[in-house]
Amino acid sequence: MQTVLITGGTGLLGHALVKTLINHDYHVIILTRSLDKKLNDEKVSYALWDVKARTIDIAAVQKADHIIHLAGAGVIDKKWTEAYKKEIVESRTESARLLVETLANNQHSVKSIVSASAIGWYGEDKIPGKAFTEDDKPDSSFLGETCRLWEESISAAQQLGIRVCKIRIGILLSTHGGAYPEFAKPVKFGFATILGSGKQMVSWIHVEDVCRIFLQAMQNNNMSGSYNAVAPAPVDNKTMMLKIGEAIKGKFFIPVYVPSFVLKIMMGQRSIEILKSATVSCTKIKDTGFTFLYPTLEAALTELAPKK
Repeated sequence: MQTVLITGGTGLLGHALVKTLINHDYHVIILTRSLDKKLNDEKVSYALWDVKARTIDIAAVQKADHIIHLAGAGVIDKKWTEAYKKEIVESRTESARLLVETLANNQHSVKSIVSASAIGWYGEDKIPGKAFTEDDKPDSSFLGETCRLWEESISAAQQLGIRVCKIRIGILLSTHGGAYPEFAKPVKFGFATILGSGKQMVSWIHVEDVCRIFLQAMQNNNMSGSYNAVAPAPVDNKTMMLKIGEAIKGKFFIPVYVPSFVLKIMMGQRSIEILKSATVSCTKIKDTGFTFLYPTLEAALTELAPKK
């Protein structure tokens, strides 16, 4: 049984990914700052690290065959003060540097590192109908720069002879957190809230497909570099909200537009990400042989929406 060391293993994606790894007969070591919350599973163990204190359980790293790096402060969770923007960046880059330094200074058996990144790399659609690909340069915005620094910090492991994959995740759809529950809340009261003009393109992906992309990136020795984790069928925000409404309420809901200025007042700089149109290609990951369980929004919502 191979061992996977995972950071961010108690978060939304981490929780789902740990289950996926267990189901594929991996032993998982979750790096955590606290041992308060534990899964009761013989295939899961825990080890302590503290990025700010630059401490890590070296023995846990030495047990690993692979590392999955998900750690990072939530991007939409809090107001973007300068202090929190600094935390968003450093929670990703400093944790990656701690991992790389530990590997550089100790004997280990790590064959691959698969790191989260995000489609915030690309910024706003520039040419209508033209999807961003992994070859596009990072945007100059805060999230574009964050993603660039994030990927650079973990890419340093390549100099140690370790294969590195970076997975640029789109809008993650899951019932356990993230965007979907927020979109679904007003629908339960009979309203589908269309954000801004509703014309902005949303490059989304079902959480189960993201987990499967991480698993393939870890297992496939021919994969390295950056890959977009988005479904093949991006939709505009209006279409997404209407389809969520239909999936939950059938015909019994009312579309309601939330003006851009209201979102800007409520969310400040974070509203940029809500109102941004980003059409992102999944061609590169499909070319590896990956097939999506949920290639369309209808398929994803059928699985996500409450069963009638």
